Amino acid sequence: MNTSVVPDLILHNGRITTLDPKYPEAKNLAVKNGLIVGVDDAEDYQKGPDTKVIDLQGRRVIPGLNDSHLHVIRGGLNYNMELRWDGVPSLADALRMLKEQAQRTPPGQWVRVVGGWTEFQFAEGRMPTLEEINAAAPETPVFILHLYCRALLNKAALLACGYTKDTPNPPGGEIQRDSRGNPTGLLIARPNATILYATLAKGPKLPPEYQMNSTRHFMRELNRLGLTSIIDAGGGFQNYPEDYAVIQELHQRGELTLRVAYNLFTQKPKQEKEDFARWIKMTGPGKGDDYLRCNGAGEMLVFSAADFEDFLEPRPDLPASLEGELKQVVALLAANKWPFRLHATYDESITRFLNVFEEVNRDFPLKGLNWFFDHCETVSDGNLDRIKALGGGIAIQHRMAYQGEYFMHRYGRKAAERTPPLRRMLELGIPVGAGTDATRVASYNPWVSLYWMVTGKTVGGVSMYPRANCLSREEALRLYTQGSSWFSSEDGKKGGIFAGQLADLVALTDDYFAAPEEKIKDIESVLTVVGGKIVHATADFASHGPPSIPVLPEWSPVKVFGGYGAPLDLRKAARSGVPMPEHHHTAECRHHGCSQAWHQIMTAAEIARSSYAGFWGAGCDCFAF
Repeated sequence: MNTSVVPDLILHNGRITTLDPKYPEAKNLAVKNGLIVGVDDAEDYQKGPDTKVIDLQGRRVIPGLNDSHLHVIRGGLNYNMELRWDGVPSLADALRMLKEQAQRTPPGQWVRVVGGWTEFQFAEGRMPTLEEINAAAPETPVFILHLYCRALLNKAALLACGYTKDTPNPPGGEIQRDSRGNPTGLLIARPNATILYATLAKGPKLPPEYQMNSTRHFMRELNRLGLTSIIDAGGGFQNYPEDYAVIQELHQRGELTLRVAYNLFTQKPKQEKEDFARWIKMTGPGKGDDYLRCNGAGEMLVFSAADFEDFLEPRPDLPASLEGELKQVVALLAANKWPFRLHATYDESITRFLNVFEEVNRDFPLKGLNWFFDHCETVSDGNLDRIKALGGGIAIQHRMAYQGEYFMHRYGRKAAERTPPLRRMLELGIPVGAGTDATRVASYNPWVSLYWMVTGKTVGGVSMYPRANCLSREEALRLYTQGSSWFSSEDGKKGGIFAGQLADLVALTDDYFAAPEEKIKDIESVLTVVGGKIVHATADFASHGPPSIPVLPEWSPVKVFGGYGAPLDLRKAARSGVPMPEHHHTAECRHHGCSQAWHQIMTAAEIARSSYAGFWGAGCDCFAF
């Protein structure tokens, strides 16, 4: 009996994947002061009056997932204002949701669908038309972002933005017009997404207290999907330190349920060096703690190096000023020992970036900085060798799961087989971390990303990669845990379940290693633990979960529809406060499961709206999460 340590938490009777090659699977574990203190020896510890003991009931347990590229700080400020089409199976369903939310949204506010979806996920296999959007929301402004390539605005949104016949096209974007010159409502990113994000920025913002509530709900949504850590990649219109005040305040309040390492993203074209010089004096890599810390610079270092991918358009040529501007910034960062990350889609861009990095490396060695590229969909073997030689890493995301069909149409199926060349990266021993690049260009659901790495399929079901470029389930999981930890300079500290590791772990709805491939993307967490604290619990573990929090504002789409895939699940609809008639089991339920009885759910929702017209908009906070 070990009497020197009295655990805070003991989990037993599980199937625990440790990712420790010396002891790959266990049945129990013990946690003390936020760290794992023992694996498969829980019975040896003396239990105290405050020791929480949980029977895992045979559930599969994995290390907490770590998204190496997610825009959680920006996304959190807006999450409660956004209607999510992520995981919705048909356009008809998406338009019903849009119509419902438009009716609930008060004057002066917008309905926003901000990324995370593609038309290929819909049964209809197509985009919504502007006529359909205007019919669903004739009076409430609607902004719908689709990847990095376009946005759809209804007539009310055009009016709110002030877009008229006389509005000129902004640099780098196009306002589509009809035969009379009037804006149709389609905004086209050509060649970059500035017009899309600048238009979105015209919409109303939530007040600070609501932004804190929104960020907490977004973190809880990520916890629901098994995430315990993320690396924030900054973003346009995300200024430091102003737009970091909410996450800092939540940290001070002890209300973070997700570990966040954040990168600083330059905001001023032609003044990038000044941005980073100022920030170097204000903060630095590692400043903070295990819950919130500065990670370094990027993913935007200089605007001239922004090779945004839009596979509906030809690859953009980057300006001649790139090398000089990038060298100034990278030299400054390397001289001050700042890790950096850089958005890089095309091999042609990566070649030019590496030319700069190799020059800087002669004066300021980059090895040991944990610098890395993001994305690298078309990186060549030659450039992989150069990245390896400079000690760099690559953070990959499942963007091709949402844009693979576009890529294949433009460049061909053969070219798509290595987008990105995952297997080659691992063979070379390059550090690789997995993620999503959510919330705009792809969904934040890590299981869709894991599904993509394992199967090589898009969300539309198209096979892109030969099996040789797909990963085993364990390989993919390692990239999403131990792999990502390198990118925040925390390798060896998180990503596994063994003594000394941070106690971040997840019990799953289904066994990731045994579930059919098509079921991987449907997995969620039933129990999420961060630092030994339970931040999410449902099903048989619900009594261990944290108390619910209200959704603000009252009209928030999250209150009714929840987050990823919420409309597909009766339980999620109930948690969101939707009054539902009693569900009657059918043969379809027995064959597909109740959560797939979508048409019955929508019929029930229509009945509920008629029967409880005064209820919509009030909601029920006891099921807010």
